[in-house]
Amino acid sequence: MIEWLRREAVYLWYYLDIQVRQIAPYWALGIILGSAVSVFGKRHIHGAFARMGRKRMGWLGVIPASLLGVASPLCMYGTIPIAAGFSEQGVGDDYLAAFMMASVLLNPQLIFYSAALGRAAVVIRCVSCGLCGCAAGWLIRLFYSGKGKSFFDFTGFHEGAGRDTDPNMAMRFVKNVWRNIRATGPMFALGILLTALYQIHVPGELVSGLFGKNEGFGVLMAATIGVPLYMCGGGTIPLLQQWLVDGMSLGSAAAFMITGPATKITNLGAVKTVLGMKRFLLYMLFAMAFAWGTGIIVNLWT
Repeated sequence: MIEWLRREAVYLWYYLDIQVRQIAPYWALGIILGSAVSVFGKRHIHGAFARMGRKRMGWLGVIPASLLGVASPLCMYGTIPIAAGFSEQGVGDDYLAAFMMASVLLNPQLIFYSAALGRAAVVIRCVSCGLCGCAAGWLIRLFYSGKGKSFFDFTGFHEGAGRDTDPNMAMRFVKNVWRNIRATGPMFALGILLTALYQIHVPGELVSGLFGKNEGFGVLMAATIGVPLYMCGGGTIPLLQQWLVDGMSLGSAAAFMITGPATKITNLGAVKTVLGMKRFLLYMLFAMAFAWGTGIIVNLWT
């Protein structure tokens, strides 16, 4: 028993060391650059969205709305009060849907994290998340515009005071970095640990068999497990990196990267609050269907 524990500890330390050296630089870069966007760029991003929403750009306006959602550094619980303020200013539900959908799927910090997965995976993630936001906005415009009632219920949501309030910009940036470390560090460490345990005990053939290019089943499986397994962006990057090494297709990875953040428990709570049950179920169906379709297309393309 003692010998087995010693051997397990050696293996665990070895794989932990590999994972930390491979992934930690991307996590640190994401923290620094994401905080920079949050402190120095957030106000400009949200201001640009408000101005764009008032211009009534029609169907094409959904595209920049989705791109600004990707650029926004806020989580869904931070995005909803701001979206409520935009709604009060007259921004249409289609633009709000595009902005919020893209925002829940991706942010600048997560883009930098995802660089650990390789250039192709980063491009696929950015493009698919942007298109998902556009699709959400266009669907709202097609089926709900002109109904006389807002698609969203922002009752009780008001934009609160931001936490980046230190008058010294350098200190404001440092405090934001520290908040990001506290918020993402534990889940990042858990992701590293789970990946090391996976490398020790799970044969790579299992992943290639489940999530390889076996038509739509692997993509559907990846989209489905993204629902319960997604912890946070930083926590899943180590696992995704190893799965890709072991034979997971890029399409399956893309499906996981859409359903994961879209159905993350904390995000679901916020979405359910502003949609109500019927539209919440439509949101879930849309997220799953878009993830599956994206995975199939990516696998055909790659």
